[in-house]
Amino acid sequence: MKIGLFFGSFNPIHIGHLIIANTMATSTDLQQVWFIVSPQNPFKKNSSLLHEFDRYTMVERAIADNHKLKVSDIEFSLTKPSYTIDTLTILADKYKEHEFVLIMGEDNLVQFQNWKNYEKILEFYEIYLYPRPNTPAHDFGNHPKVKFVKAPLLDISATYIRKRLQEQKNIKYLVTDQVEAYIELKKFYI
Repeated sequence: MKIGLFFGSFNPIHIGHLIIANTMATSTDLQQVWFIVSPQNPFKKNSSLLHEFDRYTMVERAIADNHKLKVSDIEFSLTKPSYTIDTLTILADKYKEHEFVLIMGEDNLVQFQNWKNYEKILEFYEIYLYPRPNTPAHDFGNHPKVKFVKAPLLDISATYIRKRLQEQKNIKYLVTDQVEAYIELKKFYI
């Protein structure tokens, strides 16, 4: 099976993430998309980062009705911060029957050369890119392993959602009803 891996903090998962994942799962040769919940991104501070199990639960609730989308906790047992190449290697070894593709926003290519062993990622894995607003020029657009996928151009961020919650403003339609209910239940981001 050809599986797209969508890495992220998902703090919280929002409609933009879901639209991208569903577009990849239904408009490309991918049979499934797995959300890889990252305990800690090496490029981000984790000051407002919820516990990984809570973020995992939100992803699980958000995708419960879509059999093409799955969630993985593979990085929870890895050294923090986790690096994409290490996770890809572990998944490829654990699931030899699958072919894995990295899904990422075009904006990530701008700093892609700073990723651990980015050359190995390009050597062994395809990258399916979705457009991101105002992305500066980068050197990887013509790489044979990089494929651009037409997807809606969305500018929704988890940071924006957290800020709205801190200001006690409504987040309806930015996250699924299930995620909104879980955030309210746990009083997250207040």
